Amino acid sequence: MYIYLDESGDLGFNFRNKKTTKRFVITLLICFSNKTRRSFRKAVRRTIRNKVHRKMTKKLKTHELKGTRTSFEVKKYFLQNLRDENWEVYSLILNKIRVNKSLRTKQGQKKLYNYLARVLLEQVSIRLKAAPKTVELIVDKSKNTAEIKDFNNYLECQLDALLPLDTKLNIYHLKSTETPELQAVDLFCWGIFRKYEREDFKWYDCFKDKVKFETEYLK
Repeated sequence: MYIYLDESGDLGFNFRNKKTTKRFVITLLICFSNKTRRSFRKAVRRTIRNKVHRKMTKKLKTHELKGTRTSFEVKKYFLQNLRDENWEVYSLILNKIRVNKSLRTKQGQKKLYNYLARVLLEQVSIRLKAAPKTVELIVDKSKNTAEIKDFNNYLECQLDALLPLDTKLNIYHLKSTETPELQAVDLFCWGIFRKYEREDFKWYDCFKDKVKFETEYLK
């Protein structure tokens, strides 16, 4: 089992700043087999090759799909190129306005992020209990070494009770430019973020049937 984690929005709390988002979204993409993972890789790479690079000069060519920069038509093309249905999406939407002041500090934000990731992963508990020998959690790399260690230790302790005794949990922090599946979850996460932040359902409606869990936290 492969679980990919990404987020949209920010964890800033200066709401006088127009760039500060009102919500912060964490999303999981679960691929239940290596075949499914390969399907996502092929779909992302095919989309970049056929739909993104064709419209760009060699100097400006990108090697990444991003929810904020990818057009709706390109997103649809990506989804149409997925050749495997053995995947699911889980998402938690944080209403930042109701977050306690003690968690709005820099250190508090780190604790809050780890906690939200754990709460969301608990929703996959039934899937985890039926997991094979190894579960891989792949996170978009954005933390420093100390933060990665803290995140890994926290989740390993919290998830230990959810996993079968003979199942190993591996956590990796990788760059999305090198991991097409992280680009895919970024697209889904952005669609869910737009639904709650802007009431924009256009992209979300294209993949909503694959969303198995979705909740607004501190509504």
